Amino acid sequence: MNASKEEAVPESALIPGPHPFQMKGHIWAAWLLKLIGWRVDFQGLPTLQGVAIVYPHTSNWDFCTAMLCKWTMGLPLFFWCKDSLLKIPLFGSWVRWIGGVPIDRSSSRGVVGAMVEVFAEHQRADKFLWIGLSPEGTRKRTEGWRSGFYQLAMGANLPLAVVHLDYAKKQMKFEGFLKLSGDVELDYDRIRKMYEGVEGFHKDKVAPIRPLPARENIP
Repeated sequence: MNASKEEAVPESALIPGPHPFQMKGHIWAAWLLKLIGWRVDFQGLPTLQGVAIVYPHTSNWDFCTAMLCKWTMGLPLFFWCKDSLLKIPLFGSWVRWIGGVPIDRSSSRGVVGAMVEVFAEHQRADKFLWIGLSPEGTRKRTEGWRSGFYQLAMGANLPLAVVHLDYAKKQMKFEGFLKLSGDVELDYDRIRKMYEGVEGFHKDKVAPIRPLPARENIP
């Protein structure tokens, strides 16, 4: 991190390295990633469980690029998807295989509440579970971020990985691991500083880093 970011985000808010949890990536994925001119900056994970936010999300290409980066790192990183997708023969099995976790909006605990319990089970069993989320929730231009990632990280007491998907540098970078304070305005300000200078595929579709109004804020 550069000096301005260190001033904006105090060391006490970040989980310092070295980060012990690393995996062996796939050579073929690293080769393909290099072929398209992209690279990964990843120095491990600090804990067995956590939430990663990947930003900006402005194009269908983001998913393809992110998956190549995931396989290059060897991370069994999961992501939310509509439960209806997993019910499609063959395609559903493939989505689950690459890390899709169904969103069940019918749960009495809500989407976030149900996922908090899943994380609690993994914490008790000392099992790996990291989930990657797009805080905008869509590749279309929005006026802010949905609250699901924040509620999940706070509710399960998890570190938040701030991950760049930067088309200017053609790089996926794990910028840092943030300990959320519960002060939404303060935490968003820190996250905003950690994303300074990052560019999406479509610059005009990049959402501002701020919470959406409550009426639009569906996890």
